[in-house]
Amino acid sequence: MRGILGKKVSMTRIFNEQGEVVPVTVIQAGPCFVTQCKNEDTDGYRAVQLGFEERKEKHLSGGQWGHLRQSNLPPLRYLRELPVSDGEEYEVGQKINVGIFRVGERVDVTGVSKGKGFAGVVKRHGFRGGPKTHGQSDRRRHPGSIGGSASPGKVFKGQRMAGRMGGKQVTVQNLEVIVVDPRRNLLAVQGGVPGGRGGLLVIKEARKQG
Repeated sequence: MRGILGKKVSMTRIFNEQGEVVPVTVIQAGPCFVTQCKNEDTDGYRAVQLGFEERKEKHLSGGQWGHLRQSNLPPLRYLRELPVSDGEEYEVGQKINVGIFRVGERVDVTGVSKGKGFAGVVKRHGFRGGPKTHGQSDRRRHPGSIGGSASPGKVFKGQRMAGRMGGKQVTVQNLEVIVVDPRRNLLAVQGGVPGGRGGLLVIKEARKQG
């Protein structure tokens, strides 16, 4: 499975050949280094570990820097593992850039969504809240009943309630690649992707084409 690491730059819009406005997210994708290759004989599965964004050695832990140094690789901030299908071959130290994707193909983008802090049920789950009239004074944005007293006599697991919102790993599937710029390591995909500016993204070829 082809994939690369990147960082969200911003959202903008472009005009296609038909003159239609297309909202796109610009991603700085790569270059990435292959930092480790795993196979069935030694690890029980096939995968490749990618490293992205060079940084100073002092900002890495001793284990991270030792892992990279033994392969003569520069200090890298992010390390992520991607599954590899049969027939795909990688070598430690190999550089991967945005040229692995083509305009028009589909990709899945994974990132961490923006954290919203503690949120109520109206914002978090889209509840409509209580009535605005008929004596209602302080229940407008409250959830209402969360379970019967006699039957079932408990609150079911998974009940939608107030709590911490966002800050979770999210994957947006089947985004079309609109622009590929290997010279500037830029990739533009149609639509939005999880997280804020500067957030780490994993871009992989789409599992569900169409």
